[in-house]
Amino acid sequence: MSTTEILGFSGSIFIGISLGLIGGGGSILTLPVLVYLLGINPVLSTAYSLFVVGSTSLVGSFSYMRKDLVNYRAAAVFAVPSFITVFLTRKFLVPAIPESLFTVAGFEVTKDIGVMIFFALVMLAASYSMIKSKKGATDGESGELQFNYPLIALEGAAVGILTGIVGAGGGFLIIPALVLLARLPMKMAVGTSLLIIAVKSLIGFLGDVSNLTVDWPFLLEFTALSIVGIFVGAYLSKFIAGEKLKVAFGWFVLAMGVYIISREILF
Repeated sequence: MSTTEILGFSGSIFIGISLGLIGGGGSILTLPVLVYLLGINPVLSTAYSLFVVGSTSLVGSFSYMRKDLVNYRAAAVFAVPSFITVFLTRKFLVPAIPESLFTVAGFEVTKDIGVMIFFALVMLAASYSMIKSKKGATDGESGELQFNYPLIALEGAAVGILTGIVGAGGGFLIIPALVLLARLPMKMAVGTSLLIIAVKSLIGFLGDVSNLTVDWPFLLEFTALSIVGIFVGAYLSKFIAGEKLKVAFGWFVLAMGVYIISREILF
């Protein structure tokens, strides 16, 4: 096993740790690990990312269910439109994207490059969400905001499309929506988000089964290591302040987003 492969499989553990610590961020790491360290095609990597993040988040959500920190009503309102859009995106939209998108000044933007650049832009948005101050938004029980069903459902559909295109769980969008629109406390928002990410990602992966050839032994091994990581992350969360960790992780995501854009355009 080469050094990059060792780093790639080690990265799978870190994916789980990030999910266990802050309830998100796993998908932000999965695609770069699969593409740059393990050399897997970007489109196939988005499918693998859905399975890895979905399975790991599902395991992580069980502990929140036991503690009664999952709001199933909010999850249903957000998740149903998200399930529909992620499945349709993976089943029909992604396969329909042409291999060559366009050419600028002699530089051909292919489907693979387009997916990675779009993913990097999502990373930049995620990093802003993690780094910015959330004063007044950390406790979903404060304020006069109401349980806004239409907006929750609309954002669910939008996150489903995003998940379908880049294989990202979208926790950085789901958690603020649950806190602000459903007025959930932060810990309950994290638990509910993990459940939504899990089911949504796995449904999205089902849309890929008939379109792609899946290396199941590799995928199951990678996922198993990620699941180990989420237990480690859940344990470490008892000793590490989640908000400080999220800010630090946000800066890391920002650097990764800039790196991906520069790598895809310049190299």
